[in-house]
Amino acid sequence: MNLIAKDPFQRKLEMTNWIILSALALASLFLAPLKFTLGILLGGFVSILNFHGMVRNLHGIFKNPSDNAKRPTMVNFFLRLAATAVVLYFLLTAGTVDVVGLIIGLSVVVINIIFMMLTTLAKKNFIKEVR
Repeated sequence: MNLIAKDPFQRKLEMTNWIILSALALASLFLAPLKFTLGILLGGFVSILNFHGMVRNLHGIFKNPSDNAKRPTMVNFFLRLAATAVVLYFLLTAGTVDVVGLIIGLSVVVINIIFMMLTTLAKKNFIKEVR
C-alpha cells in the first residue's frame, strides 16, 4: 500500500489530540467521578477515530481524483456516522458514562483545532510584529 506522507502540521494535530485527551482524562480522574472520566475517554476515542477515518477518506480522494470518487466518500462518511451513532447510543443507554463527560470527550478534536489555529495565528502575528 502506497501511503501518502503525513504533513508535519497533520502529525502535530494528531499528537496534540492525544495530549489533550490525556490531560482532560487525568484532570477529571482527580476532580470528578469515574463515570465522568470514562465519558471523556470514550468520547475522545470516538472523536479521534472519526478524525482518522475522515483523514483516510480524504487522502483516498486526493490520491485518486476522479469524477466518481464522491459517491464512495459519501458512503464511507454515512457509514462512519451511523457507526458513531450506534456506539454513542449504547454508551448512553447502558449508563456507563456521564453525558457531560462524553460531550467533552467528543469535543477533543474541536478543542485541538481551535487551539492549533490560535497558536498558529499568534505565531504569525508575532513574526509580523518583530519585522
